[in-house]
Amino acid sequence: MITLGIESTAHTLGIGICEDGKIISNSLDTYKPINEGIIPRKAADHHSEVFYSILKDALAKAKIKMADVDLISFAQGPGIGSPLSVGVSGAKYLASKFDKKIIGVNHGYAHMKISENLTGLKNPLYLYVSGGNTQIIIEEKTGPHVIGETLDIGIGNLFDSFGRVIKLEYAHGSVLEQLAKNGKYVELPYTVKGMNLVFSGLLTQAGKLFKSGVSKEDLTYSLMETSFSMVCEATERALFLTRKKKLVVCGGVAQNRRLQNMLRLMCKEDGVKFGVAPDEFNRDNGAMIAYAGEVLYKKYGAKPVEQWKAITRYRIEMIQEIFK
Repeated sequence: MITLGIESTAHTLGIGICEDGKIISNSLDTYKPINEGIIPRKAADHHSEVFYSILKDALAKAKIKMADVDLISFAQGPGIGSPLSVGVSGAKYLASKFDKKIIGVNHGYAHMKISENLTGLKNPLYLYVSGGNTQIIIEEKTGPHVIGETLDIGIGNLFDSFGRVIKLEYAHGSVLEQLAKNGKYVELPYTVKGMNLVFSGLLTQAGKLFKSGVSKEDLTYSLMETSFSMVCEATERALFLTRKKKLVVCGGVAQNRRLQNMLRLMCKEDGVKFGVAPDEFNRDNGAMIAYAGEVLYKKYGAKPVEQWKAITRYRIEMIQEIFK
């Protein structure tokens, strides 16, 4: 089976192709806002403009044509409405034009399943950390279940928002990661509630300290150390509660080497196997949508084109309900 996957939940338009569980292409283009956050309409315009070229590139890398595709999968949500709708509309158009089966995919589920596949760690505890999401997830017979999460903003949103506070031209976690290497620790609020997390107090206090003259390097380092320590505490508690002996971290923030090292050390001390996929598959990408689409199709089958629509607030626990 050949599955084409389309990702468009936020700043990235990605199209990837999977053949019987193997990724054979993964093309993308990212909208990069300068001196501002993601503007939904601008992100949607970007995705519309590059859609054809990214599709063409993905097909060329896979050395196939649309006629060879068996299934089209697309990120159904959660995501930002305007850019999300571009991918959904594009998928429905291609499915109709080329008479292909079509299936919607939960964005977080795609991160989970591609990471599980690439790390080889089956049925682990998942730590999903991205711009809009920070969740601790287990997969049960009834589907994925969130056992801990942020109660306010995602950890990636924390970093991006702080980047704008300190006037970075491109306020992104990768830029902050480099900035943090030259900082030293200053105390910031630490809020863990069982297996749930609160990040907004961190952002507020860091902003106040920046205005008072504390260096952006020190604050960036401290923001990351504190938030990552919070995440590790909640995750370790979840490992003990579930008695899982495998941990997979996934999502955009999973690319951060400091977070990876902290989790790896924690797992070593607790006798837990640790896994993280290559960066290419932790950033938003179409290949993960293709792979997850294949997994879901084998489990639930497809639905007619007209029954699919974007769901901006698509909780991962809703997957079974969607396929009823």
